[in-house]
Amino acid sequence: MKLTTVRTGNGATSAAVQRGDVWELVAADDVGALLNSPERDEILARPTGSLPLGAADFAPVVIAPRKILCCGHNYRAHIAEMGRDAPEFPTLFAKFADTLVGAADDIALAPSVSALDWEAELAVVVGSTVRHADRDEAAAAIAGYTVANDISARDWQNRTPQWLQGKAFDGTTPLGPVMVTPDEFDPAEGARITCSVNGVLRQSGSTDDLVFDAAHLLSYISEFTALRPGDIVLTGTPSGVGAAATPPTFLGAGDVVETAVEGIGMLINIIGKDAS
Repeated sequence: MKLTTVRTGNGATSAAVQRGDVWELVAADDVGALLNSPERDEILARPTGSLPLGAADFAPVVIAPRKILCCGHNYRAHIAEMGRDAPEFPTLFAKFADTLVGAADDIALAPSVSALDWEAELAVVVGSTVRHADRDEAAAAIAGYTVANDISARDWQNRTPQWLQGKAFDGTTPLGPVMVTPDEFDPAEGARITCSVNGVLRQSGSTDDLVFDAAHLLSYISEFTALRPGDIVLTGTPSGVGAAATPPTFLGAGDVVETAVEGIGMLINIIGKDAS
């Protein structure tokens, strides 16, 4: 099953489910609200409207997650290009809901940022509450998978050993275009994950190169904080980031960033000026 969140006009949004060649709108503001409803199956069975697949204006799949947790240094090839050893434990940091943008929205470029980098990522959407979960419980709590790009301000990230300030600029994390449920997508099968900038392929990896897979991450995170329906976990990026290039290569206004995960979909975002 494929679920998404679409803009319906005048600031409103709606969760939607793909059925045939249309998106069927349902009575939930976004996928996060749908996952939080005890009547989600009934809501999905009673569409409130529809629109053609090509007419969707995608909002972030989840608009206001309680938590966005991210894992760094989690693809073996990326760890190697950064000259690091494989980690014993996940390297985690957080984002905020204000970082999220839709699948075709502009990515903000703040005036203070001079080293904006790309990081294609597979993201996990949590479907049920997990706390102190073992691997099987964590796997069962996965509602689905979507595409993200952890656009990173390297100059800010590298100011201190803590990464938060470089990872949490408003309007820099596209999330979407759809969430695919686990019965239709399994990262262990090795889906291709890519990022292109202005048509040039910069990253190409496979989701079976993860050090810590989705179930491991959810289980580990649940030991120190509860994860709830609609929360998001970004699983890391493959090799090919701009900071690791010779010379380092970064994004500028007008650049087009295409981020894709095979079997889910593609984000197409333009680097724009900060609108704040």
